[in-house]
Amino acid sequence: MTSLKDESRNGRPLLSIVDDDESVRESLPDLIKEFGFAAQAFSSAEEFLRSGSVDQSSLLILDIAMPGMTGPELYGELKRRGEKIPVIFITAQKDETVRSRVLEQGAAGFLLKPFSDSALLAAIKAALQVV
Repeated sequence: MTSLKDESRNGRPLLSIVDDDESVRESLPDLIKEFGFAAQAFSSAEEFLRSGSVDQSSLLILDIAMPGMTGPELYGELKRRGEKIPVIFITAQKDETVRSRVLEQGAAGFLLKPFSDSALLAAIKAALQVV
């Protein structure tokens, strides 16, 4: 079995997904792997921070509303730590105020659930600046 470090060394950027919704954690990694990236999923911001994957992640796909530390709170914590991981926020709650705020704070993207495969791929490519 290939480890995540091995996948990253093979030139496949590691995309980390943090979402409390189990269906998202099960489906998004498979889709992202179909796009040609390595992927891993976490059920909470706290789990992601404890995982040791912060330094390995090329991109973070992050839910806005989660129990415990929210997506924007995790984003703020990463910024405080000096981590420069691009973040695409995802949410089922249509709230223009939250969208505007996270984009103003430097988020690479914002997608409203449910989003299309093509919208996700476009957001990933833009965030990673992949042509």
